[in-house]
Amino acid sequence: MQIINLLRSMGLGLDINGIKFLLYSQNQGSDFTRTAMIGRQNLGLRPSDLKRSFTQFGFSFTEKIIREIYSCGPYAERFFQSIGAKKVDSFDFSDYEGSSHVHDMNLDIPDQFNEQYSVVCDSGSLEHVFNFPMALKNCMKMVEVGGYYLGISPANNFMGHGFYQFSPELYYSVFTPANGFELVRLIAFEDNPLAKWYSVKNPASVGGRVTMTSTKQVYLLVLAKRIAKITPFESTPQQSDFVVAWNSKSDSGVKNLPGQLVKQSGIETLFNKMNDKAPHWLKNIVKKLILFHVWRAGFSAKFFQPFNPAEGIKSSKKLV
Repeated sequence: MQIINLLRSMGLGLDINGIKFLLYSQNQGSDFTRTAMIGRQNLGLRPSDLKRSFTQFGFSFTEKIIREIYSCGPYAERFFQSIGAKKVDSFDFSDYEGSSHVHDMNLDIPDQFNEQYSVVCDSGSLEHVFNFPMALKNCMKMVEVGGYYLGISPANNFMGHGFYQFSPELYYSVFTPANGFELVRLIAFEDNPLAKWYSVKNPASVGGRVTMTSTKQVYLLVLAKRIAKITPFESTPQQSDFVVAWNSKSDSGVKNLPGQLVKQSGIETLFNKMNDKAPHWLKNIVKKLILFHVWRAGFSAKFFQPFNPAEGIKSSKKLV
């Protein structure tokens, strides 16, 4: 149990929410026949949690399969095989964990790996790669047309974990038809084994930035399907609210500043109307009211829709 907790704290393992995401993605159409792991991933959950997850997502299993999954060392290859993988490769900067392929994801992936995988799974590696756009582009190129990219990414409260933490805007701007992809679903949840999952809305569809303030660590789950053989990032993704501002025909630039595109609360409106002559103590009080208002909102219904990833699952699928 101590080892499992250590792996989870280091972000090296597929914990219970990661496993649920992979099972959910298969129910959404992901085919794990040829799977690539970015970083050789560990299983970071107890056998009892794994069995409960299998049951929740409609998979029947035997105790023999569960023992086999855990008897092959700490790594996740046997788990992927149990849900249909015939081939499981892993890519890492070093061979210290015995990965299938040694490659620095800061650099362009060799052509031999392009479109070779039905699923490319990053369960917490790309935030540790300095050249993140290149690393993500590599993953996208490795997915065959009709295949899926599955990402588990740090969002709020991960300062110091890696080089980066990410926002919904990034993934909605990257996984577009212009880059050969469709973003099937973006999910947010707080780091908790019993976490509630939320479907994240597209900033472009709500007309402003999708934001939240949290007291706990928050992850994003990315389910994206490759729909065309297009080289990613031939044109650079741009943030949606800036695109709206740039394309605006209004004569007043002030009305179209990105920060103004989201409807403000009454408290925020009051703060913005304050001029430099307002007392410093009064501004501080209003700032604290704004922070409390945002913190209390948490997963605002304007941006986040709760959903049950196992809803409607009835049929039982056999593990291999």
